[in-house]
Amino acid sequence: MKYEWRKEEKELYLPKKQPVFLDVPKMCYLTIDGEGDPNEKDFQEHVAALYAAAYTIRMLPKKGLTPEGYFEYTVYPLEGEWTTKQRDAGPLDKSLFAYKIMIRQPEFVNQKLFEEISPLLEKKLSNEQIQKLRLEESTEGPSIQMLHLGSYDTEPASFAQMEQFASDKGFERVSKDHKEIYLSDPRRTAPENLKTVLRFAVKQKL
Repeated sequence: MKYEWRKEEKELYLPKKQPVFLDVPKMCYLTIDGEGDPNEKDFQEHVAALYAAAYTIRMLPKKGLTPEGYFEYTVYPLEGEWTTKQRDAGPLDKSLFAYKIMIRQPEFVNQKLFEEISPLLEKKLSNEQIQKLRLEESTEGPSIQMLHLGSYDTEPASFAQMEQFASDKGFERVSKDHKEIYLSDPRRTAPENLKTVLRFAVKQKL
C-alpha cells in the first residue's frame, strides 16, 4: 500500500489554523540554496529541479532500479527555510531573501543512492542545476507551527499569533528565520485560498 504523508503525518504537515507546539525530528531532504525574490525566474527553476530529482527517485523501479528498502509513497510537499539579509526596518525587500528549498525524502534515500541517480538527472537537468542539488539531514527540534490560509504577504499576522502563543506557553522565538511548507500550488490557487504551514524554532524562556 502506498505511503501517504497526508494520512500518516498529519501532525507535521496538516496542522490547524491555531498555533501548536511540536518537536520536529531529524529528516532527510533534497535541497537547493538560493537568494533573491521568490517571484523571479531563478526560484522557479530551483523548484522545478527539486521536483525533477524527487520524482526521479520516486519512479526508480520503473527504470529497473529498486533501491534497498524502497516502498511506494507520495512525493512530499515543497518546503522552504527563509531568512533575509535586510537589516533595516523599512518595507520588506524580497530581493534580499536567502532560502533553502527542499523536498523531504523517504528513509531509504541515502548519499550513495543520491550519487547513483546522477546519470538519470543529466537527462532532465543542466549540470549547473545538478551541482546545486544536495541531500541533507535536518533536525528542527522544538517548534511552533500553524496553518496559514491566504496570501504569502499576509503571513506576518500569523507569525504574530504564533509568537504570542509561544510566549504564553513559556517559549521564545529563536530567530526571525522560519520554515514554510507549501500545501497549495500558487499557479493554480487564488492567493486568498493558499494553504501554507508556517513554523519557527523556539526555546524555553530564561
